[in-house]
Amino acid sequence: MLEVLRRVIQEVNSARNLDAALSTMVRRIRKAMLTDVCSFYLYDKELESLVLMETIGLRTQAVGRVVLPLGEGLVGLVAKRSEPLNLEDARIHPHFRYFEATGEERYSSFLGVPIIHQRRMLGVLVVQQAEKRRYNDEDEAFLVTMAAQLAGVLAHALATGNLTRPSLSGSQAMFKGVASSPGIAMGEAVVIAPPADLNSVPDLVPSDEAFEISRLKEAIAKTRDEIRAAAERLVNRISSQELALFDVYQQMLGEAALSEEVEKRIREGQWAPGALADVVRRHVQYLERVDDDYLRERAADIRDLGRRVLAHLQEDSPNTPETYPDNAILVGDEISVAMLGEVPRDKLKGLVSVRGSSTSHVAIVARAMGIPTVLGMVDLPLPRLSGAQVVLDGHRGRLFVRPTAELSSYYGTLIAEEEALTALLEHEQDLPSETTDGHEVPLMVNTGLAVDAATLLKSRISGVGLYRTEVPFMITERFPGEKEQTRLYRDQLEGFSPLPVVMRTLDIGGDKDLPYFPIEEANPFLGWRGMRVTLDHPEVLMVQLRAMLMASQGLDNLYVLFPMITNVEEVDEALKLLDRAIVELGEEGITVQRPSVGVMIEVPATIYQMDALAKRVDFFSVGSNDLTQYLLAVDRNNPRVSDLYDAMHPALLGALVELAQDARRLDKPISLCGELAGDPAGALLLMAMGFTSLSMNAPSLPKVRAAIRRVSFNDAQTLLDEIMCLDTPAQVHQHLEARMEAWELSHLMPPKD
Repeated sequence: MLEVLRRVIQEVNSARNLDAALSTMVRRIRKAMLTDVCSFYLYDKELESLVLMETIGLRTQAVGRVVLPLGEGLVGLVAKRSEPLNLEDARIHPHFRYFEATGEERYSSFLGVPIIHQRRMLGVLVVQQAEKRRYNDEDEAFLVTMAAQLAGVLAHALATGNLTRPSLSGSQAMFKGVASSPGIAMGEAVVIAPPADLNSVPDLVPSDEAFEISRLKEAIAKTRDEIRAAAERLVNRISSQELALFDVYQQMLGEAALSEEVEKRIREGQWAPGALADVVRRHVQYLERVDDDYLRERAADIRDLGRRVLAHLQEDSPNTPETYPDNAILVGDEISVAMLGEVPRDKLKGLVSVRGSSTSHVAIVARAMGIPTVLGMVDLPLPRLSGAQVVLDGHRGRLFVRPTAELSSYYGTLIAEEEALTALLEHEQDLPSETTDGHEVPLMVNTGLAVDAATLLKSRISGVGLYRTEVPFMITERFPGEKEQTRLYRDQLEGFSPLPVVMRTLDIGGDKDLPYFPIEEANPFLGWRGMRVTLDHPEVLMVQLRAMLMASQGLDNLYVLFPMITNVEEVDEALKLLDRAIVELGEEGITVQRPSVGVMIEVPATIYQMDALAKRVDFFSVGSNDLTQYLLAVDRNNPRVSDLYDAMHPALLGALVELAQDARRLDKPISLCGELAGDPAGALLLMAMGFTSLSMNAPSLPKVRAAIRRVSFNDAQTLLDEIMCLDTPAQVHQHLEARMEAWELSHLMPPKD
C-alpha cells in the first residue's frame, strides 16, 4: 500500500491540470482498494457546498453538476463532521440522498473521508461498492492516509493556480504569505530570477528566434567544454566507473538528446532559458516516476546539466532588468538587501519573496523604508508572474494576481485614504507625543540604514531606540574593520546628536545570516544567535565595542544594548569585554566615557531575572517580536502556525505589564522596540502599562503620535484594565477596535476586510 500511495501522490503532484490530477487519483485509488467507485468532491467555500469534480464508476455527466450543501447527503455529512463515515448499506442511512444523474442507486457500501489542510476543508474522498461490503480498518486507514497526503498537494495546487476551482470567476488568484512590512501597493510584478534556478525562469516570448537558438548552442558548447575540462582534471583521482559519468553527460548534451528539443520549444514561442527549463523539467518528472532505480537517479543528472547550461545562458541575460516600471512590485525566490539597491526608490512599491521571514534583513530594511512586504509566500508560481498586474496587501500578507476591477478599485480607495491621512498628520509631527491630560511618551525610532533621514527625524523623535548594527555587516563581503565601523557609528551618533542613540551589538542567527558567516541549524531561533554568537567570538565583539566607544568621543550620546540575553553570566561576560575595550583604548591614549548599558528582554527567562539584571545594567529594552515568538512557542515565519503569533495574546500582555511594574520598582527605564510599539492601539496599552519610551520604524511615528495626542492617560489606563480581564486574543482585538472606533481613531488602524 505504501508504494501505491507514493505513486499516486507523485503522479497527482506532477499533473498538468486539475482534470488530469483528479482523474489519476480516483483511478489509482479504485484499483488499489478493489472497489467499484471512487469519487472526489471539492469544497467551495464561497458556496459552502461540495461539487463532484471527478469520478470513476459513477456517470461522468454528473461531474460539475452534482452540488451538495455542507451537511446534506452522506458526502455533506462527512464534510460537516470532518470525520470518516463507513457504511455497509448507505441507502438506509437517514442522510442518504439519491442523485439520478450519478446512477449511484446501484451501490450499497460507502466510505467517505474528509480532505483537510491546516483546519481548512478542501473536499471529500469517497469509495463505493455495489454489493454490501463493510470496508475494513486497513481500507479506512489507507483512504484516510491518502486524504491526508493529498491535502497538502491539493492545497499547493489550488494556491499556485496549477489546479483551479472551476467556480472561480475570471483569472484573479490570491496567494498568502507572512506579513512582514505593512502597507498596500498596486503595480506590475517584476520577477527577479536567481542564477541557474530552473524553477524560477520566467516565461518570455522571444523577439529573435535565431538569436535564442544561437546562444543556446553556445551555452551547450561551453557546458561540454566545462565537463571535458573537469573530467581531465579528475582522470587520475577517480575510478574509470566514476569517469564514465562524464561521458554520460556529454551524450546527454548531444544534438538529439537535448538541443533539438529545446530548439523546438523556442520555435513554439519560448525564449532559450524558458525553453531549457521546460524541457529539463519534463525529463526530470518522467524519470522520477519510472520504476527503474538507475533511471530515477539520472533525473538528478539531467537537472544538474540543465542548471549548468542555464548558468551560461544567464551570463548575457541579466537576472535584474535594465529598466523598471513606475510601480514595480519586486518578486523573487529570495530577495536580498542588495537587490533593493538596484531598483530606483521612487519606482519600488512593494516586495514579495518565496523565502525569507518577517525578522530577516530584507524585512527589517523594508519596514524602515516603508515598503509593503510579504515574505514566505511558498506557493508562488514565479515563472508565470512576470509583468502581471498585482495588488500587495502588506497588512494581511496577501498578493492578488490579475485583480478584478472591483478589487483594484477597493484597494485603490484604501491607498488614496492612506495618502490623505499621511498628509493630514504631517502638520503635527513636530508636536510632542503628549496625551490630552499632559502625560508625555517619548517616541524613538528604529534605524540601521544610512542617516539620510536624521535631519528630518531629529525634531520629531526623542532619540534612536534601536540602531541595528548588523545592517552594515550584511552589505559587505566580510566583517567590517574597526575603522570602517567607527566611521559608520560616528555618522549615526553625530547625525542624531545630542539625542540618545541605542546601539545594539551584532544580532545575527535565527533567520539573520551573514553571507560570509552562515549559521545552519535545525532550529535556528533556539540556537546560536545574538549574544551567544558574539560571546563565542569575542574578537568580533571587541572590535565592535571599540568602534562604538571611539565613535562616541565628544558626543556622549551612546547607549549600548546586548541582545538575546538568557542569563546574568552572559551580561557579566559582555560587561568585562566592554570594560576591557575602555582600558585598551585608554592605553592607546584614547579616553572614552563608559556608556549606559542595557539588555534586551526577549527570552522569557529574563522576565524572572529582572532584579539580578538591574544590578548590572542601566536600562531595559523589550524586543516584543521575539518575546511573543518564544512565549507562545510559535515560529511566526512558519505559515502553518503564523496565525497563532499574536502580540495581543493575553499571556504576552500580562508579561509586559509585569515587566513594566518590575522596571518601575527597580527604578530603571524600560522601552519597547518591537512592532507592537508601532501599532497605535498597542502603543496606548504600552503607555498605560508604564513603558518609559517606545521605539518604532519611522513610517509608524505619525499614527502612533496621533493616537497618543487624542487620548487621555486616564482613559488609556481604563482601557488596559478592561483588556487585562479578557481571555483570548480575538476578544482583545475586538475590544480594541470598538474602543478606537468610539474615540474616532479607527482611521489609524490597518484596514479591515
